[in-house]
Amino acid sequence: MLTFDNRFLRELPGDPEPHNRVRQVRGACWSAVMPTPVPAPSLLAYSSEMAAALDIDPVALHTPPLLDVLAGNALLPGMQPWAACYGGHQFGNWAGQLGDGRAISLGEVINRAGERWEMQLKGAGPTPYSRRADGRAVLRSSLREFLCSEAMHHLGIPTTRALSLVATGAPVMRDMFYDGNAREEAGAIVCRVAPSFIRFGNFEILAARGERELLQRLVDFTIARDFPEIDRTDADRLHVWFAEICVRTGRLIAKWMQVGFVHGVMNTDNMSILGLTIDYGPYGWVDNFDPGWTPNTTDAEGRRYRYGRQPEIARWNLERLADALQLLIPDSSTLDAALAAYDAAYADEATRIFAGKFGFNHWRDDDAELTGELFALLQEAEMDMTIFFRQLAVFNVNQPDINVFRDAFYREDLRTKFTPAFAAWLERYVRRLQQDAVPSPQRVAQMNRFNPCYVLRNYLAQQAIERAEQGDPGMIMELLATLRDPYTEQPGRADFASRRPDWARHKAGCSMLSCSS
Repeated sequence: MLTFDNRFLRELPGDPEPHNRVRQVRGACWSAVMPTPVPAPSLLAYSSEMAAALDIDPVALHTPPLLDVLAGNALLPGMQPWAACYGGHQFGNWAGQLGDGRAISLGEVINRAGERWEMQLKGAGPTPYSRRADGRAVLRSSLREFLCSEAMHHLGIPTTRALSLVATGAPVMRDMFYDGNAREEAGAIVCRVAPSFIRFGNFEILAARGERELLQRLVDFTIARDFPEIDRTDADRLHVWFAEICVRTGRLIAKWMQVGFVHGVMNTDNMSILGLTIDYGPYGWVDNFDPGWTPNTTDAEGRRYRYGRQPEIARWNLERLADALQLLIPDSSTLDAALAAYDAAYADEATRIFAGKFGFNHWRDDDAELTGELFALLQEAEMDMTIFFRQLAVFNVNQPDINVFRDAFYREDLRTKFTPAFAAWLERYVRRLQQDAVPSPQRVAQMNRFNPCYVLRNYLAQQAIERAEQGDPGMIMELLATLRDPYTEQPGRADFASRRPDWARHKAGCSMLSCSS
């Protein structure tokens, strides 16, 4: 039996309106709402690690009552479903009230270790924040969120988690490309889990409405529940708290850059107060290296959320949170100092990470020039980021052979064209390694800790989606099993480490994706 302590509801004011109708919710942090039942739930996949963290026997996930709970058809004792109220800046513009339009939190579980985990169903029906939507989610987006949540965790990147993926048995109408050709798709629900789903937008909406007292109350609550290490009696606790958010965010973005992950929708309502990766929509991993690549078709023209701009956007989002907090602290100087902590945290983590990726004993100032030249070459030659860095570890510095990188090239003509430039760069790289004098086995082991062999490439996720839509969910668990150990080469799973095939370069779902889900 799960133990619930729904502190978010107990200590923060809720919406007095009992009816589940779309509206502006003022003076409240949440609205009570019930999931909408589905006709034929079936469990497609689950995370055994997340089940263990919740003290749940995975066998129980397959049968009532837990399967019914994960489908939104039933509640366990202690569950009090709600949707949170928040706003946000979307693509650089204030969007007003947003809120949990299709996410319904069931409750805050306290496990046997004393950890707090909020369970949330995504795709479980409409809420007061659904605007013109139906509150549902389709299988393709739900499968991608389930897999990516767990893949990121095993890559060592802070993230919300996923417990289960449940097919609903009810079709959902979606216009995938926003071109007027809507069609029915299979519906699904993800049970996602995190210590907290509070985001920047929870604070922004209160500041935008001038609800100062409630903003102070939410800040105090968040510090007390989610940042217990901060002294609540400290007069400077808000500054300390905001600085911690900045530091966590800086470290998070550096880790995204490490593995070539692109979030795709870095709106402020998609930024976690805990420094977690949250809300997996049109994300992707860089295949052929391109700092200008975005996986989001909605972002295709402006490329605001492209890979190379993510550090800048994270800081911009923190500035918007600082704007909201100025309602409580008119003197912005201390908030500016905290933003400087973001810059320092990102720089420190990024240099640590990229020294590890390149096999350097430590990062030197002149390494920026050497590595910058490499990234320019990777882009011009259309080389696969993940494969290149994995092969860089096994590159024999005593007998240099550029052919070790053959599989990283997407085009044979570019391989021929840029081979001399790569050979020249590798000579400089070898001299740099020799200056550190790190034994090769030690260097290789270090590099393999920073450079994954397996990432959730979009074309792999799309293959799993297509098979699941045809009634075969087996590839979901096969991918999950592989992604549990992403830094280790696994026998029989070479296909999951291959570069994107040519047929997937422009296929829907295999490169760029829409926000439709």
